[in-house]
Amino acid sequence: MQLRTVPVTPRSSLRLRPAIALFALGLAAIGALSVIYRDFAFDWQPVPAFPGRPALAVVCGLILLVTSAALFFKGTAVIASRALLVILVAWLCLKVPAVITAPLVEGVWIGFGEVGMLLGGGLALFASLSKLRDAQLFGHLTGQRGMRIAQMIFGLAVIPVGLGHIFYVDITTSLVPPWLPFRHELAYLTGVAQIICGLGIVLAVASRAAALVEASMVALFAFLVWGPASWLASVPKLAGTPPGMRFPLTAFLITWTVGAAALLIAGDRDSGAVGAPIADPRIPE
Repeated sequence: MQLRTVPVTPRSSLRLRPAIALFALGLAAIGALSVIYRDFAFDWQPVPAFPGRPALAVVCGLILLVTSAALFFKGTAVIASRALLVILVAWLCLKVPAVITAPLVEGVWIGFGEVGMLLGGGLALFASLSKLRDAQLFGHLTGQRGMRIAQMIFGLAVIPVGLGHIFYVDITTSLVPPWLPFRHELAYLTGVAQIICGLGIVLAVASRAAALVEASMVALFAFLVWGPASWLASVPKLAGTPPGMRFPLTAFLITWTVGAAALLIAGDRDSGAVGAPIADPRIPE
């Protein structure tokens, strides 16, 4: 898994701005939901109940919203990439207690994997934009090495999500639109495909293609499963979830942002290299 160095040009940075924008928009919208509902993002942020929890949810939502919006601007993107990594690490840490308590429950690992994929995308941004290459503590998380670590995290996180499609195949089948044929088979197929994509990214075997396939599948999940029709449905799309638009909208945004993270992990489309930095730290005008 030796990586060849590929120079990053302002032109390639411009080409990758759409992936950064999609990632930032998804996270900003998740933050906005926390502000609107004065609560964290349902099962994706299992913050325990305590006095002042709604106020903390609003503060955290505002921080996520402002940090994500800052990625759009040349003068603030560097600081935003650093702050966002801290936020995503903290978010993943909220999943650790459940993993420790019930390590044999696949459903616990699905949530951990979804947030892990977001962390992979955030680390990809950090590796390219943080300008900490010479820092003693964080330098190893930048450049080619940092990007490869981001790919490893993302690829490993995809695997339990794919396994979830298989372990809970009946639930997965129920989420497949009824107008599609072979719904049960599609549930298995998507699970196996995600596992293969995750392994490809981890092992650096056609990892760019694997990341793009993962991004495509996730985009389909977002719009076919959690699209606008589910936001207005009178009956919840997923049994056992609360009625109303908040849960399906949150699921859509999480899925959207995971897909954007996969695009960031895929890197520069013209570099042809595994682990090529995804953007020039000097964001051009």
